[in-house]
Amino acid sequence: MLKATRSVAVGAAAAVLLVSAFTLSSASAATEDSGRHGGKGHSAAPQTLGTLGQKAGLRIGTAVNATALAEDAPYRAKVAGEFSSVTAENAMKWEAVEPQRGTYDWAAADELVAFAKKNRQLVRGHTLVWHSQLPAWLNNGDFTAEELREILHQHITDQVTHFKGKIWQWDVVNEAFNEDGTLRDSIWLRKLGPGYIADAFRWAHEADPRARLFINDYNIEGVNAKSTALYELVTGLRKQRVPVHGVGIQGHLGVQYSAPHDIADNMLRFDRLGLETAITEADVRIPMPADSTELEAQAEGYGVLLRGCLLTPGCNDFTVWGFTDTYSWVPDTFPGQGAANIFDEDYAPKPAYSTLRQTLALAAGRH
Repeated sequence: MLKATRSVAVGAAAAVLLVSAFTLSSASAATEDSGRHGGKGHSAAPQTLGTLGQKAGLRIGTAVNATALAEDAPYRAKVAGEFSSVTAENAMKWEAVEPQRGTYDWAAADELVAFAKKNRQLVRGHTLVWHSQLPAWLNNGDFTAEELREILHQHITDQVTHFKGKIWQWDVVNEAFNEDGTLRDSIWLRKLGPGYIADAFRWAHEADPRARLFINDYNIEGVNAKSTALYELVTGLRKQRVPVHGVGIQGHLGVQYSAPHDIADNMLRFDRLGLETAITEADVRIPMPADSTELEAQAEGYGVLLRGCLLTPGCNDFTVWGFTDTYSWVPDTFPGQGAANIFDEDYAPKPAYSTLRQTLALAAGRH
């Protein structure tokens, strides 16, 4: 249903959506004000990103910090009120759910799923197969190829079965490629060979045939060696009838780099394969301290990502990787950089938030 709605909206609004995000940012104040105050003195509640997104034909989501969700009331309220899908930032990663072999801890992940159900949100599961954040028993184990294959099979089966019927999209395989388009040297590739990717999708599909299964990666926003290698991989997997349903384009950008203005061209080639697409981890980091020009450049980065999604009929979710700078992963990973999210540390919206709102409103044919 969403895809049909989007096809009409994209056809009608494509030219409008390509307008500069700088123009959108400058216009957003008036839009926000008119959203708050209706005609004849009547006040109207502002539209959230989630509700605007649904009118434009896609879900707008956020990655969720499990600790913040449990302990920070303003954070919890914003997750519930602003977004229509959620992703487990860390709570579903292997080291979190299976810290000892065969012993699972689903508590934090279950809490997020229950929270999403209460708030009528869809859940993206992240992630089943990755080279990082693996438990020590797995990293340090001296397993044969046969043993490791069975461990991977069991883990995917157990995790997907536990959440069967509750997960909309799974990031089945995460970050499998190097920048030059070769497959990443991981425990999975070294021991199992490239066939581990197809196996993972088959096993996940067996455990929950209704879940949509994605391969997810970063620096594949534009047309480049990495995105082309992924395109060739999924083309081959589809020919083999491997149940890969979608491609997740992470969207980790920085204002010091050029925005991927060819993103729509890139996403459309996956669309033509019959694959769903999603922006799965959008943020735009800034060398600190951030100034007003950099915040406007950040808004442009977010706008480019969203417009690429909106211009691709099969793109059905746009997820920001956290929404407040309070809990951002960026400062620890990129020293000297930060302020990557659409709300600041006091939950005040930035120009990027206004750009997302205005772009979604235009896509929905609002005025």
